[in-house]
Amino acid sequence: MGQSVNRSQMLQNLESRTTPWDILIIGGGATGAGVAVDAASRGFDVLLLEAMDFGKGTSSRSTKLVHGGVRYLEQGNVSLVMSALKERGLLRQNAPHLVSDLAFIVPNYAWWQTPFYGAGLKVYDLLAGRYGFGKSRILSQDETIERLPNIERADLRGGVVYYDGQFDDARLLIDLISTAADHGATLLNYMPVTAVNKGPDGLVSGVTARDSESGETFHIPAKVVINATGIFTDVIRHMSDPSADRMIAPSQGIHLVFDKSFLRGDSALMVPRTSDGRVLFAIPWHNHTVVGTTDTPIPEPVYEPRPLEEEIDFILETAAQYLSHPPTRADVLSVYAGVRPLVKSDAAGGKTSSLSRDHVIHIDNYGLLTITGGKWTTYRHMAEDCVDNAITLGPLDERPCRTHNLPIHGYTQDTFDFGHLNIYGSLAEPIHHLATTDLRLSERLHPALPYIAAEVVWATRHELARTIEDVLARRTRALFLNAHAAIAMARPVATLMAEELHKPPAWIESQVATFTQLAKLYTIPSRQE
Repeated sequence: MGQSVNRSQMLQNLESRTTPWDILIIGGGATGAGVAVDAASRGFDVLLLEAMDFGKGTSSRSTKLVHGGVRYLEQGNVSLVMSALKERGLLRQNAPHLVSDLAFIVPNYAWWQTPFYGAGLKVYDLLAGRYGFGKSRILSQDETIERLPNIERADLRGGVVYYDGQFDDARLLIDLISTAADHGATLLNYMPVTAVNKGPDGLVSGVTARDSESGETFHIPAKVVINATGIFTDVIRHMSDPSADRMIAPSQGIHLVFDKSFLRGDSALMVPRTSDGRVLFAIPWHNHTVVGTTDTPIPEPVYEPRPLEEEIDFILETAAQYLSHPPTRADVLSVYAGVRPLVKSDAAGGKTSSLSRDHVIHIDNYGLLTITGGKWTTYRHMAEDCVDNAITLGPLDERPCRTHNLPIHGYTQDTFDFGHLNIYGSLAEPIHHLATTDLRLSERLHPALPYIAAEVVWATRHELARTIEDVLARRTRALFLNAHAAIAMARPVATLMAEELHKPPAWIESQVATFTQLAKLYTIPSRQE
């Protein structure tokens, strides 16, 4: 497997192309990257265009879980749960450096909760079959406290433990982009599509795109154009068919990030029913505690959704009911919000938490193929379904899916200890080597976080990072873990990147100012009385 994805090379691939691409994908999130991996591994000529950076939208803002979805079981959507549980198992198999098992504790405070949740989670185990991560079981009061030392003990009767998966969403996405490149795909960030083009027959024949860095415009022919833009699905659909009905009902969810001390131990807390009917998770993640999430319908999707005061209050108040040391606004290190691309349903009565998480494939009257909905865990299955449909639509040669057992970039079964660099899998060693050959690159960027300068250089050279935000939000997770620390890291990161990208001092100043303004959106100001 290769280890470098270079934007100049990718642009050259685009510029030198003289024939239509087999498959052109709009959107560089989980769905688009998954489709690129599937199609490229089947041997198709693939081009993926992303308007901003890979994962800038929803795909970097999840609850960090690879899971079947316990609450979908409660809704009766057994087929979605079974599919997700299978995909969870395949993802752990294909990306063991990124996906790990995690024990979840459901605390019980009423007599009926233990048998009720115990039975439900046995069904969850049963549906997982050979893809199971561990057997659920009922815990005594003492066992519950041992696993969750910070749990509220008043009226605690015991708990139930079950097992699911955890991952780093943006890190997996970058590895998927690299996997697609390893199989010959061309992938470009900061290349927004400005028009969907039609041929003489009125059918979709390609796109027009503009390079945000150079301003150059490209008219790109393709046999199949796939719209995989998540929350912006309808924007692209309207480029093809201005009269198309809206498919997406966007819903916002927020997460608060705290110090690890709020959830001592290695287990996660799962509250199956909060006051608004949602599930609340408190999970250990990158030596921090992530608590979420909410479900708030919003009128329009945006790249940087703002957490609402009532959402922040809801999570803090709900967490306080279950944690013996209730977190406060002052304890929040970072807050991030994401928008779910939920598929509209007139029967949902306006409540987005009841909308389906199943994916939908739609082909409009002009031949634009749209894939939307779904969830991170099922990205591989969604991609397989999408490429199968693209082959029929193309028409393209019939070629079988290869991703069931396809190792994802960075795959390794070796056990080594490079600390936090282990998440890079087989690439941890070359990054560590980079740091040890240039001691300047071994320096930590901030004492509150483990990231080192070598990771900035690696991301810029090998992972298409173009801005401070790309590095601090997605190649590393600094912004999502500690916004104030990320702000402090901005200048040293910009200085390292400028050297790699041959940028002038003015670029550094512009980048630091832009990132600082963005990062402030991830902080919570003290409440104004």
